Amino acid sequence: MKKLRLACVVGARPNFMKMAPLLRAFEAYPHVETVLIHTGQHYDRNLSDVFFEELGIKHPDVSLNVGSGSHGVQTAQILEKIEGVLQNAASENDPFDRLVVVGDVNSTMAAALAAVKLGIPVAHVEAGLRSFDRTMPEEINRIVTDSISDMLLVSEPSGIENLKREGKPDEQLHLVGNVMIDTLLHLLPKAKQGDVLTRYELSPGEYGLVTLHRPANVDDPKILEALLDVLIEVSQKLKLIFPIHPRTEKRITDFGLMEKLKSASNLVLAPPLGYLDFLALSSQAKVIVTDSGGLQEESTVLGVPCLTLRPNTERPCTTEGGTSTLIGNDAALLHRCLNDVVAGRYKEGKALDVWDGKAAERIASVIVERC
Repeated sequence: MKKLRLACVVGARPNFMKMAPLLRAFEAYPHVETVLIHTGQHYDRNLSDVFFEELGIKHPDVSLNVGSGSHGVQTAQILEKIEGVLQNAASENDPFDRLVVVGDVNSTMAAALAAVKLGIPVAHVEAGLRSFDRTMPEEINRIVTDSISDMLLVSEPSGIENLKREGKPDEQLHLVGNVMIDTLLHLLPKAKQGDVLTRYELSPGEYGLVTLHRPANVDDPKILEALLDVLIEVSQKLKLIFPIHPRTEKRITDFGLMEKLKSASNLVLAPPLGYLDFLALSSQAKVIVTDSGGLQEESTVLGVPCLTLRPNTERPCTTEGGTSTLIGNDAALLHRCLNDVVAGRYKEGKALDVWDGKAAERIASVIVERC
């Protein structure tokens, strides 16, 4: 059987959780060779290297070490360096048959663009998601990546509808499920064996988990302070843990809000956490307050209320039938919903049947059969 050589690209924290089950799934095919390319879009060890260790991903075959920068600078550097990797493989008579990208970060779009310009077909995992908000850089990345990919691997029915509306032919569309959930279900038992709750003096079901990083929530001092004020007040009723993203920590410090935050005795500040520690926290929380896309999905599978600090979502199944509620950056609405959770008045939800932990197996089958 002819060897199938796949270039698998990761670059930022969510990519690692999505690529891990795919790499495992491809191991079932002896003729498939995966080459893991890490762009280095996330360079903080707590947001990058540790995930390779915890998720059991092999260390990258190729590391581009791009680092941070503006969208234009970062995208350009990834595009240039990925192109070099793909060209070198071809010149050494060992070309790639397909490039596989996941999610919606700059690495996803830049790698896809480099590949198609060299005639290498692209498979996009998590295709078709749309927030319909083009002020979000991720939305632009999704649209561009989907437009140039010929294999669109979709996590929820809305993605199929979006891609059909954009003119994609049925033969390119595959509803396969959610690889992020594959990783969650695979590692949940191990995560719950950890000691993170003990370290932070938390009891299962008796605390809330907070994450914030999007510019709409943290770049305006008035908005950020209003949100933090709600968290501080609610922490008097429900203990909260807040692993602070480096970008958010800088904003809180620059705006002179750190001392106020530290003075809240029932609000625990933590550094960025590894995936297993974070999963242990999210799976046993009473509520999650976040502006993360992935956490909307995870909370729905875990059955944990999720107050999503965004005005829109590219994952409508999490709000229509799941546990997520869109809050925007409305501090008053956040306060009301948190009180509903504490009082036991919050809605229940359930995940899609296709989010069953077998998405990666279905994806690997599609790619192998059609390459």
